Amino acid sequence: MTENLKIIQTIELNEDLKKQVFDLWNSEYPDKLTYQNLNEFDNYLQNLNNLKHFLLINNIDFILGWALTFDRDNEKWFAIILSEKLQGKGLGRKMLDEIKNNEKKKNGQPYISPLTFYQKCDFEILSDDRLELDKISAVKINWTREKR
Repeated sequence: MTENLKIIQTIELNEDLKKQVFDLWNSEYPDKLTYQNLNEFDNYLQNLNNLKHFLLINNIDFILGWALTFDRDNEKWFAIILSEKLQGKGLGRKMLDEIKNNEKKKNGQPYISPLTFYQKCDFEILSDDRLELDKISAVKINWTREKR
């Protein structure tokens, strides 16, 4: 069942997709967080800034997972919902990786951060020393010499 799934990213949901996300939300979140109708849910979405949707869909475009990113209080926030039928299969992690790595190269392929490579090559990640500019967010690394 998981081999025919893909994640697509969009900034808008058509009515069919919105209804599917609404149904997924109401079936997977606690009752106190559910929405009574689609208009109420749509109002929630309309009030989110810089909203991006990540849809986990099967081969007939049925949504089985939904993640979203948005801005709140000058920070990037996210939420994720996965159908209980797919939980425990690594798909939630896959969706989170998609959120974290949503930068694209010119050819449309995802840009993968080289930090893991640097760590494997004996560099230390100095998380508190960052460069934050309009076009780039970077962390300082420091070579720690090979351990013998």
